[in-house]
Amino acid sequence: MCRKNSTEFAADFSYLLMQPNMTDLAILPLADPSPLPARRRAMARWLFVVAGMIFLMTVIGALTRLTESGLSIVEWKPFTGWIPPLSLEAWQSEFAKYQQSPEYRLINQGMSLAQFQHIFWLEFIHRLLGRIIGLAFFVPMVWFLWKRYVPRNLAPQLIVMLLLGGLQGVIGWLMVQSGLDQRPSVSQYRLALHLGTALLIYVYILWTALGLNEQRVRPARAGYRLALAYAAYIFLVMISGAFVAGLDAGLVHNTFPDMSGYFLPPGAWDPALGLLNHFENQTIVQFQHRCLAETAVVLALLLWWRMRKTPRITHDARMVANALAVMALIQLCLGVSTLLLGVPVAIATLHQAGALTLLTLSLLLAHRLRVA
Repeated sequence: MCRKNSTEFAADFSYLLMQPNMTDLAILPLADPSPLPARRRAMARWLFVVAGMIFLMTVIGALTRLTESGLSIVEWKPFTGWIPPLSLEAWQSEFAKYQQSPEYRLINQGMSLAQFQHIFWLEFIHRLLGRIIGLAFFVPMVWFLWKRYVPRNLAPQLIVMLLLGGLQGVIGWLMVQSGLDQRPSVSQYRLALHLGTALLIYVYILWTALGLNEQRVRPARAGYRLALAYAAYIFLVMISGAFVAGLDAGLVHNTFPDMSGYFLPPGAWDPALGLLNHFENQTIVQFQHRCLAETAVVLALLLWWRMRKTPRITHDARMVANALAVMALIQLCLGVSTLLLGVPVAIATLHQAGALTLLTLSLLLAHRLRVA
């Protein structure tokens, strides 16, 4: 074989660059030999999995509340509560503790052990999943830190996420405790705080994962702030839904679009409550949630229309905007069905999942509007 010297190779390469469709070779970046991109992707996948687990736990939490299973375990054992009762004696001991609670004395008097086991398992699974999420976050975090995969600016954020997860466990127990004293139901304020903290952790982890998964971003494009504002609005709607759930406000005025034949039933406002009507009056709380939810659908459609009319929007962003508009309409149908049918467990649980899906899509849209 003939051999070419360096001058001949340089001449051949210059010739190739001058050919049609070959000039782009001159601006192609060299392959990055460092493992940093792969490390970022690995951490992004880890955080996506944790966010998915939080999504699932939020839905199971709704199912636990709807089946009135949340007060079946009257003790909080954060480190020793991994194992359920394994013998008849252990089950009878747990049942005896539950029989001292207001829920049993005022609502479930005469419940059998088999019926108690039914509500116990759902609450146990809910708590167990919380512990598993803690491990799924803590163990990989330690490993990534030990392997020095974590950038300096990300390490404090991971610590904050971990602390928020621990705080969420404490808030969850305080919520349950509010239903173990005198009232046979949890405080709607603590329920809203519990859900709000879960949503904040979910948003924080998901947004961080999206940032790790994309290495290049541009200045915010048109609609970026609108998408973020819509995500904040959906957060507000979900918190108002927590007050509806905490007060069982979905069980009154089960008509739509009116409320028992009225826009707002006469006498709905209780002067004795004053501003607390917004948080403790079933009719007002349901009315607020209706208005907020209907406005959320209108805003989703307006955001979708804005994305259609805005130039230089990526195909991915347009697809997410389409999905957001469709999901908003589906969520409206789920909400109306939940109301008209008297809050059936299956549809009401799907309604919770739909709200979280709307929140996810709005965050994804905002991120897609800044990815290069």
